[in-house]
Amino acid sequence: MILIIGGAWQGKLDFAKELSAKAGNEMPQVAEGRTDSFEAAMKRPIIHDFHEYIKRLLKEGNHVEEFIASIEKENKDAIIISNELGCGIVPAKPEDREWREVSGRSAVLLAKKAEEVYRLVCGIASRIK
Repeated sequence: MILIIGGAWQGKLDFAKELSAKAGNEMPQVAEGRTDSFEAAMKRPIIHDFHEYIKRLLKEGNHVEEFIASIEKENKDAIIISNELGCGIVPAKPEDREWREVSGRSAVLLAKKAEEVYRLVCGIASRIK
């Protein structure tokens, strides 16, 4: 598993596609956190906007840890992309604060399990693990 984190619109998806191409996936399918099924995240080589999957899991009352464990079991070579949500203004709504906190804790869990972790700023990747 590879984790890519960074702010919005910093080039994370393009970088993930480059990594996937180096691994032999010329046109990798992407599971989109905003729109695609949870099952898509178990099958596609790139999981984009993981923080949006978390938002949906929380709204539906599902356990994020179970989702992460399923990915680790069924899609162990996935490249997971998540925005860093904790650098801005603290949200006013409790559910938005919970989402931000759970997203951060999930990134910590994913980083511990990942073979590689990258942070992207202005399209420049820094390997941090």
